Amino acid sequence: MKNIAIIMGGYSSEYKISLISGNVVYQFLDKTKYNGFRIHIFKEKWVYVDANDAEFPIDKNDFSVTVDGNKITFDCVFNAIHGTPGEDGLMQAYFELLHIPQTSCDYYQAALTFNKRDLLSVLKPYGIKTATSYYLNKGDAINTDEIVAKVGLPCFVKPNKAGSSFGISKVKTIDELPIAIEVAYKEDNEIIIESFLDGTEVSVGVINYKGKVIVLPITEIVSDNDFFDYEAKYLGKSQEITPARISDEMTQKVSEIAKRAYEVLKMRGFSRSEFILVNGEPHMLEMNTIPGLTTESLIPQQAKAAGISLEDLFTNAIELALA
Repeated sequence: MKNIAIIMGGYSSEYKISLISGNVVYQFLDKTKYNGFRIHIFKEKWVYVDANDAEFPIDKNDFSVTVDGNKITFDCVFNAIHGTPGEDGLMQAYFELLHIPQTSCDYYQAALTFNKRDLLSVLKPYGIKTATSYYLNKGDAINTDEIVAKVGLPCFVKPNKAGSSFGISKVKTIDELPIAIEVAYKEDNEIIIESFLDGTEVSVGVINYKGKVIVLPITEIVSDNDFFDYEAKYLGKSQEITPARISDEMTQKVSEIAKRAYEVLKMRGFSRSEFILVNGEPHMLEMNTIPGLTTESLIPQQAKAAGISLEDLFTNAIELALA
C-alpha cells in the first residue's frame, strides 16, 4: 500500500474549490492500492487532517507528519491545489528538491502556464492563435485611449497570474476600464487586456493516459452570464455540453492544437485548455494544469464521456507520477 498525500487548499481565492477537488480525489482513491492522506496547505499552516478532522502539523523539512508517535512519509503527492502555490510551480519545485513524485506537470511548465502572457507568447510561434492583447503592470500609467485602440471594445480585463475567474471583467465602454483594472489588480500585480472574441467557447482536456497522450471529449461552454466567470464556472450559471456541438472537422482541429500545446510544452499530468472558435479558427485563452476535480468539473465530465471513471483517472495520475 502506497501512502498518497492529497494536497489541497492553497493561498488564493480558489482555496474553497481546491478543498472540494481534494476531497473528491480522497473519496475516489482506490483503497485497495493507496492510503490517502488529506493535507491542507495554507499560508498559516500545513496540516494533515484525519478522518475525525483532527489536525497534525506537516514537517516542511521532509514533508512528513507524525501521528501518535509514528512518522509517516509519502510515496507520491496528488496535487489538487488550484492557483498558488500548487499551480504556479512552487509546490512542484519543493517536491522535486525532496525527490517526492507528484501528479502535476514540472515546476517550469507550471510557472509558464500560470502566466497567461508568457504562455501565449511561447505558443504563438507554433501557429496557435490568440486574442489581441495589451499588458499592464501595477504602477504603469493607464492610457485608456491607447488600450481601446489596440484591443477594441468590448474587451476583457484579467489578472495575468490567477488560476480561476476571479478578477475578470468584460468591459463595454471606455469609462469602465479603470474600474475593471482595479478589480484585476486585487488578484495580481500584472494584467492582460484582451480583445473580445465572438464565437463558441470550448474547453479541451488533454492527459497522458496509460502512457499515451490523449484528448478527452471536448466541452462546449454556454454561460448564462455575460461570460464564463466564477459564477458560471462553479455556481451552476452555465451549460456545459460534452461532447461539444461542433463539426467533426472543428473537433479534430482544436484537438490537434490542444495536443500540440501539451507536447510542445513537455507537459505531464492534467491540462485543460480554453479556446474560442472564431470563423473556423481556434483561439487559445489559457491552459490550466490543476483543473477542477469536483464531480461537476469539466475534466471529470470529459473523462466520464470517454469511459474513464474517477477512480481510473486518479489511479492513472498516480501511477504515471510513480513510473
